[in-house]
Amino acid sequence: MNIQKIKDREELDRHIPLMPWYVEKFVNFKLPDLSPSSLLEYVRDYETFFKWLMSEALTKAEKMSAIPLEDLEKLHMESVDNFRMFLATKREYANGKTTISRKLSSLRSLFHYLSQIAEDDDFYPLLKRNVMAKVTIKRTHKPKDTAAKLEGKLLQEQEILEFIAYIKQDYGHDVATNKQALYSHELNRIRDCCIVSLVLNSGLRVSELVNLNTDDLDMKKQLLYVYRKGKNDDAFKTPVYFRNDAIEDLLLYMGQRDTRYKAPKREKALFLAIANGKKEGSRMTKRAIQEMVIKYAKRFGKPYLSVHKLRHSFATDYYLRNDLYKTQEQLGHASPETTQIYAHLTDKTMAEAIDKR
Repeated sequence: MNIQKIKDREELDRHIPLMPWYVEKFVNFKLPDLSPSSLLEYVRDYETFFKWLMSEALTKAEKMSAIPLEDLEKLHMESVDNFRMFLATKREYANGKTTISRKLSSLRSLFHYLSQIAEDDDFYPLLKRNVMAKVTIKRTHKPKDTAAKLEGKLLQEQEILEFIAYIKQDYGHDVATNKQALYSHELNRIRDCCIVSLVLNSGLRVSELVNLNTDDLDMKKQLLYVYRKGKNDDAFKTPVYFRNDAIEDLLLYMGQRDTRYKAPKREKALFLAIANGKKEGSRMTKRAIQEMVIKYAKRFGKPYLSVHKLRHSFATDYYLRNDLYKTQEQLGHASPETTQIYAHLTDKTMAEAIDKR
């Protein structure tokens, strides 16, 4: 059972009644192929768009669910350009080029479905005119550009071991005068160290960490069984290897998981936390893991680190020792083009390594 997918499906179900009927039709069409998480992002993008339509008086509807298809058919390219400008400049919606392209792409998918796939009772397209068909969405991030942005913001070689050791030992010295921070660290340092070590030795995504259960861990084969991003099959978990360096941290954590976090027998989550006011441990949330990493990263002197950058750190290190396709498989990338980020990142790393020798 994919916990995050269940939560996103529940959130999706809460949003759908607020949308026009044709959005629900689109979501139902896409459900077999896209995860609830992806569709939830689509619906959030549509919510932004429909609210903008209403604020600009491009529809007479007083609520989103009442916006008719005819109002979409009447949109001009100028309106699309104005919406793009709105996304880029309005403070509460200010987005980078990548996010703006994604939001426009979400709209284009909806308009394409309504004009090319969905039909009315007379077999005519639901949307007679598709203004989004005229919109060109430029690719905003190439592997080389992404690599340039990551340069200098990842852990390399010895730093990987140093960061894990910092969580295990030195962080406690840095917060020694803060009783609350020190108590929290003493309670969770083995767990926190295990999580960071696992990412840095396997390249797991934060969503994959959150969904891990105790029976997903095979210590003998050094395997984790995870729900991979982009795979909409809840019946299959992908085996992912972790390196020897994570074994000791995993054993230490598993040795105290039940007693330290008072885990009830029904709780199968691998990583637990005891919420305020609770007596029993429950599954750690995505946000809790992200904030935990940021907390240590700031004290370590690398405030730009995040769970995803730890994944990038592993991938860069792994790519130096393996080929593109092994790295792609280990990280669960759908396309080798995404994995090419590490080819560009390691160009400089290899040059530095030669100089050191």
